Amino acid sequence: MKTPHSFGSFISRRHFFRAGSAALAVPWLLGGNSLMAAAGAPASLRGRLYKTLKIGMVDLPGSLTDKFKVLKELGFDGVEMDCPGMDVEATRKAIAESGLPVDGTVCSTHWSVRHSDPNPATRAKALADLQTALRDTHAVGGHTVLLVVGHGNDGSEREVWERSIASIRLALPLAAQLGVYIAIENVWNHFLYQHDGPANQSANKLRDYVDELNSPWVGVQFDLGNHQKYGKPAEWVRTLGRRIVKLDVKDWGIQPGWAKIGDGDVDWPDVRRALLEIGYTGWAAAEVEGGGRDRLQDVSQRMDRVFDLA
Repeated sequence: MKTPHSFGSFISRRHFFRAGSAALAVPWLLGGNSLMAAAGAPASLRGRLYKTLKIGMVDLPGSLTDKFKVLKELGFDGVEMDCPGMDVEATRKAIAESGLPVDGTVCSTHWSVRHSDPNPATRAKALADLQTALRDTHAVGGHTVLLVVGHGNDGSEREVWERSIASIRLALPLAAQLGVYIAIENVWNHFLYQHDGPANQSANKLRDYVDELNSPWVGVQFDLGNHQKYGKPAEWVRTLGRRIVKLDVKDWGIQPGWAKIGDGDVDWPDVRRALLEIGYTGWAAAEVEGGGRDRLQDVSQRMDRVFDLA
């Protein structure tokens, strides 16, 4: 029987290479599905997508191990934890006892302690928290730390850009050493897109921001629902391409606002085609209202339907 340490190392290696393919694959190296998607045939992501969700969505009784076991029963392939604040030893124990990996974490302080803050002391704390998240994520076998890089209220676009870039760059050596991606999420943070602007905005600024960091250990955790408000998510996928290292999954529509996955305005067939065109293989993390077993089972089934996984 593997010890928790050896099991965690196994999970880390196995899922790191799964995730790495999302950043490294290119369409002309792929067969079947990518070519069919380009030709307009039905697009399925079966065998290419791994379902995960945020631990904050999980309202289940029992220990962390008990929760992980139920998530596995419901068809999830992993779970994202929050960090700093994660109990590393308890998480390693739950992984070993359930067989469910932690594929990554969400930086738990990034909204309040920001890399774009005008105060240098706050930026130093943001860097320290990111470094803690990278270390603890690696310790439990995860391969991504989701990061909101800043907020447009912290200054002009140029100020927010330059402060956050300078701060995040200081974490790159550690990310490279540990083999953990800094996965930038596109959120409603009034930065890199016009929050109250038109619904035909492009991903060019987000693309250029990631490219300025110029590291294989920085990518995008692209939230498909967040940018239904600003443009067509499938077109953002095509623009970002290899920069996407992970997906967040929710839905949004002009009439319903935030909606259950599949009930908003996201064009899921086109999203599937776009993901196949860029050669994406990797994780997709639900980020919606959670609950107990029935609600989480519904989330899992909705993900199956919109990505044609069943």
